Amino acid sequence: MSNGVQTLALQATDVVATGAFALQLVLAVAQLAGTWAVFSKAGHGGWKALVPVYNFYVMLQIGDNAWWWLLVLFVPIVQLYALYKIQAGVARAFGRGIGFALGLVFLGFVFYPLLGFGDAQYRDPSGVA
Repeated sequence: MSNGVQTLALQATDVVATGAFALQLVLAVAQLAGTWAVFSKAGHGGWKALVPVYNFYVMLQIGDNAWWWLLVLFVPIVQLYALYKIQAGVARAFGRGIGFALGLVFLGFVFYPLLGFGDAQYRDPSGVA
């Protein structure tokens, strides 16, 4: 009898784990699709959103930030400010403010699709058109 209860408990755990994985996958795809759309709106290839590290370099270009912020991402604790700085540049390039930048940092799976598929228009922050 004990084995039957253990089997049911393991099956329930498997269902929860599968559900959690499916949710994470959906959120990752939503953020990736939103980032792809943001890159496309800014005149970059959407495929660049798929390449780790390079996608942050592209975000630096979109937000008109210096390239060395990419290096700061590898410094513990300071990387939190660097993430904010990068996302603030992206938000500013689309006419959004600090609140939206914080949304990009902490809830990217919501805010990137809003930025990419919404009515926000890219404004070149360097002023070169």
